[in-house]
Amino acid sequence: MKYILNKKYWAPIAFLGMMVFSILFTACDNNDGASKQIVISKVFLEDVNSTVPDREVSFARLGQTLRIEGSGFTGLRKVFINGYSTYFNVVFVSDNSMIISVSSDTPTIEADPAERNTIRFVNDNTETTFKFDIRSGKPVINGISNTMPNPGEIIHVLGSGLTEVKKVVFPGNVTVTTGIVSDPDGEFFTVAMPNGVSDLGGSLFVEGSNGGVYSPACFNFKKGLLLNFDGQGQHGYWGTSTSMIQPADLESASVGTENVSQGKYVAHRPARIASFDAGKNRLSEVWTAGNGVDNWRAQLTPYIPANTPLDKVALQFEMYVPEIWKETGFLKICMINNFNGGEWSGACYNYVPWIIDGKASEIKSTGWRTVTIPLNKFYAWSKEAFTFETVLAYREAATYQNFGIYFENSNVKLKDVTGTASEVEFPAKATSVKVYTDNWRIVSMNTPVYNDFN
Repeated sequence: MKYILNKKYWAPIAFLGMMVFSILFTACDNNDGASKQIVISKVFLEDVNSTVPDREVSFARLGQTLRIEGSGFTGLRKVFINGYSTYFNVVFVSDNSMIISVSSDTPTIEADPAERNTIRFVNDNTETTFKFDIRSGKPVINGISNTMPNPGEIIHVLGSGLTEVKKVVFPGNVTVTTGIVSDPDGEFFTVAMPNGVSDLGGSLFVEGSNGGVYSPACFNFKKGLLLNFDGQGQHGYWGTSTSMIQPADLESASVGTENVSQGKYVAHRPARIASFDAGKNRLSEVWTAGNGVDNWRAQLTPYIPANTPLDKVALQFEMYVPEIWKETGFLKICMINNFNGGEWSGACYNYVPWIIDGKASEIKSTGWRTVTIPLNKFYAWSKEAFTFETVLAYREAATYQNFGIYFENSNVKLKDVTGTASEVEFPAKATSVKVYTDNWRIVSMNTPVYNDFN
């Protein structure tokens, strides 16, 4: 009987013993791992879409995946990035490396200062904190309040991710590192225009806590000036029509705050006209000299090649609206002198700034602000892809090559403004609005690409 019992129960007892021994051995091994110091040697960015899919880095952005090399990861319990407990899959953890993604919920500038830009690794008996920059998304510049300011004037640079800006490099390699005020939400920052910025213009380079970014290459491009009413370009005028803005109609009093006027400028309702009637077009007009004087190809193509896509070339000017402008009136921008008024087609563009998100709004400015209109917004070139050559050739073939702006005050159909179907119409009203412009120019909107790993 004893022999039978030994034979019957020996195998399961042996198997159970082996399991217990294995568990004890594994527990001992885990405890040994958990007691080891965690050491970080390198961090790599994992990006299959990059030309360098496994790149050693010193920072990461929200949402990116990291491969971390070192030792002592066995038994890892928790990882805190900027103090945020971050999920990781134990399948991708070995003693010498691990893979982890930076959660989009990870705090950045709002993180506890003691925990910001750190990754903390925790196991049962020890922990290690590794200094490592954590950034939000790449910064973006969407606009600049004034791209041709006077030295010393404040500009607002608008966009996203513009947090803790510490350096702005202006054209001509003029670097500013002081007096920069950043919005905590990263939607803008302010900086003063320094002396010595190149008249050749170019991009701003901005560096902050989310890395670097370039603006479009339109800042201070004085070589692109078509007309500034102070000697750059030539003001054209003729006849005795009430609508024609003559040299005597130009104004020169210093107006505006933060960004002030620069010499002479044009009032699109000259002082001699008390108000504009409703339902009328071509109520005022101001032109460049045109034939024999304007030569866009010679002036501009050394800086903006003729084969530049038209969405990368823009008209810019500064505008000042000291009193509320709403509900009526707009500026018609004419590529040549061949419009009678009222057109919503051809080589012109109607600028209606008081329509915002499909509704009539109030606009007003305390200082001069830059308006940017890409040339592919002009109706003749808005349906297909064109290059700057198309515009140059169009102007050169014109009988009257003056470039100009009308003030018009007819009804405005929303569909004409947005290009989408709508029955909404804004009926014109009599108005005495004051609208001023200056520094008409053509600029490049090409934007250099900033590579985090240059």
